[in-house]
Amino acid sequence: MVGFVVGCAVVAALVVAGTNLATVATTKDAIVDTETAAAFGADAIVVLGASVFADGTPSGILQDRLDDGIALYRAGAAPKMIMSGDNSTVSYNEVKAMKDYAIAQGVPSEDIFCDHAGFSTYESMYRAKHVFGAERIVVATQTYHLYRALYSAQGLGVEALGVPSDYHAYSKQTQYDLREIPARTKDFFKTLFKAPSTFVGDPISLNQSGDVTD
Repeated sequence: MVGFVVGCAVVAALVVAGTNLATVATTKDAIVDTETAAAFGADAIVVLGASVFADGTPSGILQDRLDDGIALYRAGAAPKMIMSGDNSTVSYNEVKAMKDYAIAQGVPSEDIFCDHAGFSTYESMYRAKHVFGAERIVVATQTYHLYRALYSAQGLGVEALGVPSDYHAYSKQTQYDLREIPARTKDFFKTLFKAPSTFVGDPISLNQSGDVTD
């Protein structure tokens, strides 16, 4: 019995290590600078959500992602932005805070789409393709997070580059790094089986005003 448990633990460890290695190794070259991303000809810049404070202010890690996405928009990386995050309850709305922040920085409201059902990294990538119809995207988030996002996007058939938003050091970085290890394994298999997102819904064309998604 002990041998069986040890064997299972070894197999599980190998699976986690292997999926993490595959995720990082196959996407590291797709992490580029703003200038390279600007020449990519993307359909949209996808900014991945993170926590928002009770007053609607983006957390530090989210603000860095937004500043990254806004810089990409200004550089001409794509004509549209998709703010993808958690709006699972009436009282918590990451994407509204994200759009409001970008508008305050001068991005036209009509160029910003809200993905209210981006409940996870994988779901944000799935919905970018299957709801918003994006075929080429630039993803804005921190490096540790980009590997997983890009792996999911590319595995779902989306051409994707990522530009890191590593503007600051974060007090919980070790926690983020540790949490990312099983998350990469989870999304590796979700991508393998092309699992649908929690909500799919009707297609939303990027060839219109983003205000239709408010």
